[in-house]
Amino acid sequence: MKFFKEFRKQELLVLLYRIFLAYVFYQIARLLFWYFNKELIKVDSVSDYFNLAFHGTAFDTTAILYVNALFILLSLIPIVINTKKAYQTVLFWLYFVTNGIAYAMNFGDFIYYKFSQARLTSTALDVAKHESNVFKVFTVSIGQHPFVLIWFVVLMALWIFLYKKVKITEQKPVKLIPYFIWSVIVLCATIVLSIGGIRGDFKHSTRPINLVDANRFVVNPLQGNVVLNSTFSFFRTLGTNNFKEVHFVDEKYITDHVQPYKIYDRKVENRPNIVIFIVESFGREYSGAFNKDKNIKGYVSYTPFIDSLAGQSLIFPNTFANGRQSIHGMSSVLAGIPSLTDAFTSSPYSNQKIQSIVSVCNDLGYDTSFYHGAPNGSMGFLGFGNILGFKHYFGKTEYNHDEDFDGMWAIWDEPFLQYFAKNVGKKQPFMATVFTASSHHPFKIPEKYNGKFKKGTIEMHEPMQYTDYSIKKYFETAKKQPWFNNTIFVFTGDHTNQIAYGEYEKAMNRFAVPLILYSPNPEYNLKGVNPETAQQIDIYPTLADLIGYNKPIRSWGRSVVSDKKYPSIVVNSDGSSEQFIIGDHMYRFDGKQIIGVYDKNDLGFENNLMGKLKTPEIEKGMQTAKAWFQDYMDRVINRKLK
Repeated sequence: MKFFKEFRKQELLVLLYRIFLAYVFYQIARLLFWYFNKELIKVDSVSDYFNLAFHGTAFDTTAILYVNALFILLSLIPIVINTKKAYQTVLFWLYFVTNGIAYAMNFGDFIYYKFSQARLTSTALDVAKHESNVFKVFTVSIGQHPFVLIWFVVLMALWIFLYKKVKITEQKPVKLIPYFIWSVIVLCATIVLSIGGIRGDFKHSTRPINLVDANRFVVNPLQGNVVLNSTFSFFRTLGTNNFKEVHFVDEKYITDHVQPYKIYDRKVENRPNIVIFIVESFGREYSGAFNKDKNIKGYVSYTPFIDSLAGQSLIFPNTFANGRQSIHGMSSVLAGIPSLTDAFTSSPYSNQKIQSIVSVCNDLGYDTSFYHGAPNGSMGFLGFGNILGFKHYFGKTEYNHDEDFDGMWAIWDEPFLQYFAKNVGKKQPFMATVFTASSHHPFKIPEKYNGKFKKGTIEMHEPMQYTDYSIKKYFETAKKQPWFNNTIFVFTGDHTNQIAYGEYEKAMNRFAVPLILYSPNPEYNLKGVNPETAQQIDIYPTLADLIGYNKPIRSWGRSVVSDKKYPSIVVNSDGSSEQFIIGDHMYRFDGKQIIGVYDKNDLGFENNLMGKLKTPEIEKGMQTAKAWFQDYMDRVINRKLK
């Protein structure tokens, strides 16, 4: 019996209590995350929420074990002094420093899920490394949303209070051999249980649970974000590389149905100049020209100039972004390379020769330049621009008037676009891309315009109007330039942002951006409304077609102005699964198999037809989605993007 007396029952029970507290507070964070994003993530009933929360426990387990591994080890390791007050103080600080940092990740998503449409992942580090204002962004965000900090402080204080309610009484082992034997047994059992907890279960055949596994327990894919927690999604994506070669079909199927190479034969005598506007956070919902047939109750447009320009242009009201971040927009628009679960631009494969609208224009003797009013190198644009081959880069340094800096991100749009209008065209033909900056968090406009624009219903509405006004002023200047009449202008958004209308809360509409092709030269016939589904990666082949590039184009997009009808395969990723629009259906793919089939009008992914409806068109669509993914991985990994 003396042997059993050395079993460390008190320490084990207190450890279980402390780990249990982590589960409780992760569930509170989950509830708060859903509450602050309930208009974006629909949960039909209390029982449905509890079902999501229950399945979330598996993901909480992994996160809690990741964060508390050292704490658990030091709590159980047999070093005799475990119950001493000083040792318990060390454990206290270890517990709350590690858990406090990890827990805070979830609170950031209360706000930023609205912008990113996905839980926090390690890609945030890729974005942050290009920015020098991360701390300022953080402090401004806290100032704008103090409730997040308040909730965090209150809950951490409660967590500390509950932790201290159960204390360990100092005990010294009498018999050291039984003490060590019991300790080793408990430690080994804990290690085994922890391995199972981190993996998700104990089955040898099961891979460790990942972000995509959250969708196994939901009716609507967006609910997977409630099942997840931000700590899990961050740690699970650290050091991951989802770029892996796969084989689903033979090369002939890819050649016939994906057609990764296009060729156009347009004859162009006087090559046009090209100006590409990638407008920061320009979601399609902000522009009235793209919502005339949406029947949105109480709809208000916040882009009066863009709306008027659209009336003189060729527009595509069913266009989708191919990524979720600004750098994704750059690779999609200019190089026709979408970003899937892992972003191409932050992968080990991004530094390779890439055929793009930049290289095509360089081949044809264009003067190519990229403009972005942020500190040079911000967002990774300078580095990727060099990979694409831009001859010139113009940023905050070249602008050289810091009095026009917005204090956070970049030069205000109005003065920078004036600089852009006057600085291009010294050599013709030219291709110039400008990436605007002001329609962005923290949603500010220059003080001199306070009161000029409608506040709207969300923070994004006022700066969007300022950017629209800045584009109007740009055109007033550009029209006076000698290059204007023979120029094709393209407008799209890099990604979407805050949402005001239910129509754009739908999962696929989180990628809804505008696409406008405008030219004052009637020769290009860029007029009308084209209802076909389009995407950012269509811009590169469209422009290559319009400027008369008659060599093969490596592109998963297609020219939207050509009589040649190459297949349309729209693709993007919600961060856990790839999403395709092919023909009359949408397909969700987890990297191995199709996990959802939806009618293309079911933008909210509400009715999964998987297993309910089998037609030759759906079977072909599923195969084509997998073939596209196979070709993407092959070309990226084996450096075949030129």
